[in-house]
Amino acid sequence: MRPDQARADPYDLPRQRRGITPQMHGRYPDYDVLEQREHWDDVTRHVVLDRVNAVPAIRFFDAAELETLTAFADVVLAQDSEPRIPVMAYVDEKLFEHALDGYRYFDMPDDPETWRVVARGIDEEARRRGADRFALLGMQDKLEVCHRFSKGGLHGGAWDTLNVSRAWSVVMRHLTQAFYAHPWAWNEIGFGGPAYPRGYSRFGSPHLQSAERETWEGREAYEVDPVEDTKERGLE
Repeated sequence: MRPDQARADPYDLPRQRRGITPQMHGRYPDYDVLEQREHWDDVTRHVVLDRVNAVPAIRFFDAAELETLTAFADVVLAQDSEPRIPVMAYVDEKLFEHALDGYRYFDMPDDPETWRVVARGIDEEARRRGADRFALLGMQDKLEVCHRFSKGGLHGGAWDTLNVSRAWSVVMRHLTQAFYAHPWAWNEIGFGGPAYPRGYSRFGSPHLQSAERETWEGREAYEVDPVEDTKERGLE
């Protein structure tokens, strides 16, 4: 994959006009889920707004690990410019508080240790490519490292201490959980956010003109099928 193919902001994707999305683009440019906050109960509103206004401090990772893993997260989540969802802050909070998912692979260390090994491993891979750490690699090298990681194709050093494919599964689960729990991601994908206590009045009513879309949900302004578009661009 060429670096120009990995752009997070395709030229033909609308710029966001209302609310915030990662990199200020999305398929729902006139939608802002936070405009619905008065319809949420107090507890829900507090939790959701805190994800925007109260980003947790870093307490688990050290500075070097954070730099490496933030650069890694930016690549795999295609966050190549501001505004970015601060996913590593939420991953750090999860690991520091040991608020894990309640299970782990039988042949893997616990999730906090897995993350530390991954940080060491991708920095070791960067040194094999002539850079002191992953964050200093060029985009093409970063993409290649991430691609090999996703295929379980990294070996030697830190990587020999764990199941590489499962390590990829662990870190991507945490990253995507953090990313898609954030209101800016909801704006990007048109998610209506919490429906409590209002509920969905049109659900199960396909005869309605709106085809079950609530009046307050986002309306898509970009109709290209992302699955087919990805195939055509050779980005699989």
